[in-house]
Amino acid sequence: MNALCPDLGTRAYFYETEWIKMSIQEEAVRLHSDGCNCAQCVLCACSKYTGLEKEISLAIACGFGGGVRCGEICGAISGAVMAIGAAAKQNMNGGGMANVASLTKKTTGAFREKFASVRCLDLKRAGVPCDELIAFGAETAEKLIKEERGE
Repeated sequence: MNALCPDLGTRAYFYETEWIKMSIQEEAVRLHSDGCNCAQCVLCACSKYTGLEKEISLAIACGFGGGVRCGEICGAISGAVMAIGAAAKQNMNGGGMANVASLTKKTTGAFREKFASVRCLDLKRAGVPCDELIAFGAETAEKLIKEERGE
């Protein structure tokens, strides 16, 4: 069973007799197996940082899957950038747009470094699984948000 664990206050799954906390990557990939697109998976998994409800995140990111539905920017990147922007309004220190722009460049740079492209179509042609991109997008967003907050 996967649910919001009352003891942990976060996404977890119940295994035999205990709640096991899911990492942000596991939560994002689980959302993909539930039918969400790559952008939705990353944005929803980052809700702890964005303060957005799942339904709002799903609606915001629905058009960004499949490279904005035309094979362009990877949805996992779009979801990560949306999460960073939403977290900026919530909790990040001053600097506003300049900080978000810098973190966006770091996000796309991390994807280029690891996967050699940021385009959905190129990544699919190279055989990179969406689950790998989703996990990396969620991990990257979380890492950058935490760094910006000084955590």
